[in-house]
Amino acid sequence: MRKRVIIWTSVVTSLLTALTTLLGFVATNRLMYIKRKETDFILNREISEKRLDQAWYDAIKKEDVWIESKNGYQLKSIFIQPHDTKNYVIICHGVTENKVNSLRFVRMFERLGFNSVIYDHRRHGDSGGKTTSFGYYEKMDLESVVDALRDRVGEGGVIGIHGESMGAATTLLYAGSIRDDADFYISDCAFSDFEKQVHHVMMQTIPIKSMLTVRLANMFMKLRDGYTFRMVSPIDVVDQIEKPVLFIHSWPDEFILPYMAQELYDKKQGAKELKMFDKGAHAKSINENPEEYEETVHDFLTKYDLFAK
Repeated sequence: MRKRVIIWTSVVTSLLTALTTLLGFVATNRLMYIKRKETDFILNREISEKRLDQAWYDAIKKEDVWIESKNGYQLKSIFIQPHDTKNYVIICHGVTENKVNSLRFVRMFERLGFNSVIYDHRRHGDSGGKTTSFGYYEKMDLESVVDALRDRVGEGGVIGIHGESMGAATTLLYAGSIRDDADFYISDCAFSDFEKQVHHVMMQTIPIKSMLTVRLANMFMKLRDGYTFRMVSPIDVVDQIEKPVLFIHSWPDEFILPYMAQELYDKKQGAKELKMFDKGAHAKSINENPEEYEETVHDFLTKYDLFAK
């Protein structure tokens, strides 16, 4: 009898271990290898929605630049230079997108007198990198992009960083934990707490809704890709940013909930602004409110004297 109990205990333990491992791998695979949108789909969408003018893009002064990431791969970037100025904005796109999706912001910053740098995050577009890390490795890539820009423009000029969704989280993580060396930051619909964000997404997409699954994924993420969810949570570092930050979100956003922007704004010390739009799903604030969005950015830059040094 005792031998049978031991055998069954071993079988159950082995099955639970196998199930736990399977759940951990499935959950982390969904994050590390999140399905990206095809390049042609993004390009055709932006053209058909009239957010990208192909004639404008073909005519504008620009240069393709490959930047060596500190993580050991190449980042595809484009330096777009409509103006004879050292004022630049680096634009960080969201997860599953690529640098083409950043061009709608380039047009806005062109009207505001800035040149731009757009680039593909790791594992997106033409850049290297094996996994998506939602800001952990991406913040180090952003550091490489900032260094490359500084090497090109030299001293002087105003440098800003604009990020949307994962790009916004990357922007805040960079400024709060690596270097607060840009003149301003714009965080458009960033998540504040990545563990809460993962749980929110799982609640919507898979039948397993327990927070235990998220914590299991957190443990496996550390083992598989070298970071925990807390290490990609901007709420933990945003109070270290001294330079001005403009937080943007939209009330109808159901993917990254708008309360997260309020959390980040409340914790940020010093110079900061918050704009909540009444229209726009996730990462669509500028699409649905183009004039008001640009006015918001203009007023932010004016208030903190960020048009020129």
